[in-house]
Amino acid sequence: MSGDDIFMFDPHCRLLTIRKMDKAPLDIRQLEAFAAVMSAGSITGAARLLDRSQPAVTRQIRDLEAEIGYELLHRAGPRISPTRRGVQFHAQVERLLFGLRHIRERAEAIGAAATPAFEIACTSALAAGLVPDALATVEPALLPEQIHIQSLSAEGVVQQVLSHAADFGIASLPVEHPGLDVHWIAQAPCLAALAPDDPLAGEEVVPLRALARRRIITMANPYRLRRRVDDAFATIGTRPSRLIDTNSSLTALALVRRGLGVAIVEPVMACALELPGVVLRPLDVEIPFLFGAVSPVAHPLPPGIRALNEALLKVAAGLIPGFRLHDNAGADLLSSLVYGPGDHEEALR
Repeated sequence: MSGDDIFMFDPHCRLLTIRKMDKAPLDIRQLEAFAAVMSAGSITGAARLLDRSQPAVTRQIRDLEAEIGYELLHRAGPRISPTRRGVQFHAQVERLLFGLRHIRERAEAIGAAATPAFEIACTSALAAGLVPDALATVEPALLPEQIHIQSLSAEGVVQQVLSHAADFGIASLPVEHPGLDVHWIAQAPCLAALAPDDPLAGEEVVPLRALARRRIITMANPYRLRRRVDDAFATIGTRPSRLIDTNSSLTALALVRRGLGVAIVEPVMACALELPGVVLRPLDVEIPFLFGAVSPVAHPLPPGIRALNEALLKVAAGLIPGFRLHDNAGADLLSSLVYGPGDHEEALR
């Protein structure tokens, strides 16, 4: 018998021993040590971040590896690097530590009868292009002391909201999932971003066909905006032979400033930031940028986030040329907008 055994009697008063299957929770200090090593890139740096001794951090990492049963770090003398499993494990540790920090904040807000912190997840373009102006218009009394805004991929936004790590999310489409309430769907035409001395900058409307002979800068994700860009070129029977793709609208605009090509970009960040050295023009073929707001299903929005949601729509309508709000945010509309009429049914077979 071990200290982890559980004892009980059966109906005939015979003593039974049941092996305890549940393992003890992982040590939070060990997880903090691992997260600090991943951030600092070294044991020495992690020890400084945590105000612990280097031997203590080393021991905590070793103990954590022994507990979970695999190595988290490759070691070559003083140099370390994460293993493949270490990278995967780190994503889970970050989420846990992030949640624990916010639990403390929420506990303090409950104790003070204050508004709990907002957890908002957004794609980077929407986080920079809409959220600051929208927050600035919300009644201060509705805002909590702590607001957390995470800039993530669209897929990351969906996962954060589904896991209740975020109270509210704003992302490009598709965002359909049975665990999400979709509050609204909006669309606006993408824009051509050009350097001021580009010959096409003098045009009121840029012909998409003229861009086929140019280096195009666009988004990399093939399942979101990039798919609609590719489809637009296909409709005119061509495709660009030179391309730079990126996962950031800001990067695309910075590349345009350096004369490296013409960008086809979503209009939110492009219009909000108004970067010097970049000229925005509409295209003669509409390439829709689709985005929406989501929250966990069956969780009513608190007053502050409800006010933020309304403010986002007002800011978007005043900022983005050609902004259009779809009243019906149901699954059928989502599928039709993302995949085209009827295409989604075939895709699901």
